[in-house]
Amino acid sequence: MKRAPVTPNLYQLTRISFVNAYLVREDDGFTLIDTTIPGAADDLIAAARDAGAPITRIALTHGHGDHVGSLDALKQRLGDSVPVLMPELDARIHVGEQVVDGKVRGSWPKITTVPDVRLQPGERIGSLEVVASPGHTPGHVSFLDTRDRTLIAGDTFTSYGSVAVSSHFYWRFPLATMATWDKARNLESARVLRALEPALLVVGHGPAIRAPRADMDRAIARVAR
Repeated sequence: MKRAPVTPNLYQLTRISFVNAYLVREDDGFTLIDTTIPGAADDLIAAARDAGAPITRIALTHGHGDHVGSLDALKQRLGDSVPVLMPELDARIHVGEQVVDGKVRGSWPKITTVPDVRLQPGERIGSLEVVASPGHTPGHVSFLDTRDRTLIAGDTFTSYGSVAVSSHFYWRFPLATMATWDKARNLESARVLRALEPALLVVGHGPAIRAPRADMDRAIARVAR
């Protein structure tokens, strides 16, 4: 697993070259955002240890398998003292509820971990504000670090080659588009995230983008055309 400091409060952890998780530093340790694919639990725990603090909570942008893949193993190793926070609708999908009409795209693996918290928009997780960004999945959320306006956007955007909205089929990384449930809602969520005026954009797939506003504008415009 590749580990890269992005800011003093943020580390990007990349598995198999294209699946990201993030460690967000708080006063009581790290919030782990997403868990990548199965088999990453030990590397994620080691990354936090090497960065100088334990994982104290796990927050998920959405329920796809490349984001919850190591959740059960992490919960087993870290125990009940480390809460799991998952968006409301995606948590309901994982327990078998039909929350929207039709098929929900993407990988929804069977997980045994029951979230301790079902996330709602506007809630705070330490320094992070929960921002509703449905579209890629019904319950997808993003996280805005209120200290420096870093936006952890999950799969609403990707950033391989250039920033792209996952509603738009982009040949450099088509998988996110193929797994997007509602492209129109995803585009609207991209506009909502852009309006937050982020200073730094980090995503589930691709490198961090500093001063991302113009890149986000171009990505939104490509889809709108």
